[in-house]
Amino acid sequence: MNAQAPIRTIRSVCPHDCPSVCALDVDLLADGTVGRVRGAKDDPYTAGVICEKVARYAERIHHPDRLLHPMRRAGPKGEGQWQRISWDEALDEIASKFLAVEQTHGAESVWPYFYAGTMGHVQRDGIERLRAVRGYSHQYDTICTGLSWPGYIAGTGLLGGVNPEQMAEADCVVIWGTNAVHTQVNVMTHAMRGKRRGAKIVVIDIYRNATMEQADMGLVLRPGTDGALAVAVMHVLLRDGLADREYMSKFTDFSPEFESHLQTRDPQWAADITGLSVAEIEAFAHLVGKTKRTFFRLGYGFSRQRNGATAVHAALCIPAMTGAWQHRGGGAFHSNSGTWGLDKSQLEGTGLQKGQPRALDMSEIGPVLTGDSKALQGGKPVYAMIVQNTNPATVAPDQTLVRRGLLREDLFLVVHEQFMTETAELADIVLPATMFLEHNDYYTRGGHTRVLYGPAVVERPGEAWSNHEVINAIAQRLGQTEATFAATDRDVVADTFARSGFPALEEVEQTGYVDKERPDGVARFAHGFAWPDGRFRFKPDWQAVADKKGYRWSCNPAIMPRFADHWDVTEKTDAEHPFKLATSPARAFLNSSFNQTPGSLKREGEPSVFIRIEDAVRLGIVEGDAVIVGNRRGSVELTARLHNGLAQGVLIAEGLHRNKAHRGGRGINMLTSAEPAPPFGGAAFHDAAVWIRKAL
Repeated sequence: MNAQAPIRTIRSVCPHDCPSVCALDVDLLADGTVGRVRGAKDDPYTAGVICEKVARYAERIHHPDRLLHPMRRAGPKGEGQWQRISWDEALDEIASKFLAVEQTHGAESVWPYFYAGTMGHVQRDGIERLRAVRGYSHQYDTICTGLSWPGYIAGTGLLGGVNPEQMAEADCVVIWGTNAVHTQVNVMTHAMRGKRRGAKIVVIDIYRNATMEQADMGLVLRPGTDGALAVAVMHVLLRDGLADREYMSKFTDFSPEFESHLQTRDPQWAADITGLSVAEIEAFAHLVGKTKRTFFRLGYGFSRQRNGATAVHAALCIPAMTGAWQHRGGGAFHSNSGTWGLDKSQLEGTGLQKGQPRALDMSEIGPVLTGDSKALQGGKPVYAMIVQNTNPATVAPDQTLVRRGLLREDLFLVVHEQFMTETAELADIVLPATMFLEHNDYYTRGGHTRVLYGPAVVERPGEAWSNHEVINAIAQRLGQTEATFAATDRDVVADTFARSGFPALEEVEQTGYVDKERPDGVARFAHGFAWPDGRFRFKPDWQAVADKKGYRWSCNPAIMPRFADHWDVTEKTDAEHPFKLATSPARAFLNSSFNQTPGSLKREGEPSVFIRIEDAVRLGIVEGDAVIVGNRRGSVELTARLHNGLAQGVLIAEGLHRNKAHRGGRGINMLTSAEPAPPFGGAAFHDAAVWIRKAL
């Protein structure tokens, strides 16, 4: 760590894929480098607290392995032979290859691919301008939110909820399906404020993790059984007179049919499915039923099952039955991403769209690139890609297919990156990218209520360019003359704010944010929910959800459960694959970001897997053994860690280590499925049936 005294401290924003999107105070040093990075104390949600990985950001931004110059592949794909080239050479070659693919195979054979390596809208979503103006294949975004968001909207009609700061006012906080200590440290800030004034904390997850260690009640259930717990809780609420029937009559679609349905979902039925005891289920039901100000913080983790959408909906139904939404500090929250009211038409080139190209499912990148006709929607193969803000060679499911596709000699692959990731290693052209303190952007908080601005404040290293600059330059090389491709990133921020009715950028710069908090009664749906009849839906209309968000069906609608329920469609164990594996987040990594920084690598150590002691003994596995975990999609070598805080027959592998960090060079997503989960697609990262054995 640089010991220089800071010459000034600037306000910025964490750019990473986390709902907290923390406001940061960043020290700038006399030599132009970054010093301490800490949470902004005057931001009511960040409240001075950030995760340890971002606190060490100087390690990442000044890492000696950052990419500094454009490079062209100089040998076989993936063998690490590179030739340094100029930006002009790189851009000319990209334009030439893209034009050749367009002319030979059609524009849909070019697929710009991106995700949330930065959550800044200008640098993340600007790739859509290039896609639109050229008529390239669209991207159907499923990999993160494709299961959780539909499940939440199915109940409330809107992706929004109670201000999460109100966790501090709750008398009970239920943290369901998120290891917040690892992934959303600010959730714990506000939940623990409540605990200090006597509130209870309940944590529901598939293993005893760092968040559950802070809980008054911890419920460890089998993966994919959250819906069973939820409907059994509702059974108890009705049976024991704890449901708010007056509230349900006024604000929900509660019906005799739904009540009859729940009568069959008693605690013993749920205990057999979840692995919880009847006493645990009833104690939880009584706690939330008798504690009107209960705040349900619903995470992403429990949605990453094939029944994830229905599980999220079922959990969301509990506060609708207790009437918790009526009270400050009560109700539920998942994301505010449906509430920003942004006009991104210039940023994304909405008015420039050429034709009606197909939208390829990003979670199916492996099947797409290996020629699967269904994944390609019966169209032509993909012959050219530009990848920004994501690392599919590590993070995408079914890695056998992903790697095979990326290694195709007839695929021209451009990767714009900060480090030589495992995707960049397979590219034809690698371009160096800026980091968040080196460009201008604005950020929205899925996990809170503010839109924040982050300015460029340090010099970029080498010849690094921002995503925005690269997209503009490629478009210009392809002959596009629209004014949007000449705008600066700051211009686009200012334009988006103006179109959206926000204050002028110059005004926002003074505070660093625009507060988009909705009135408390609106956020708590105190006067009705966002469906046309104003009622919460215990009986979800999935087609209406699809219509609201433009989702497309990945299953026959007729197979969806009629009411909130446990849906038994997860990947089944069998004699050959007797374990369920979940690939949960690590504390010091964020997806594949930070898996090259020294502090994060030191904390996480080698890739490992938690196994219950009884299972380990039966298989002759001891702590520290090298083990192999596998299924029909592939196998991965890990180190065994014995852990009794998970159900028998369950394995947990924390964190996305680099593939090459594993013995054998195969990463954990060798084992996860790319098959689109119902109802509208999505990657079921925590839903894999596997075997485990000692390595020879």
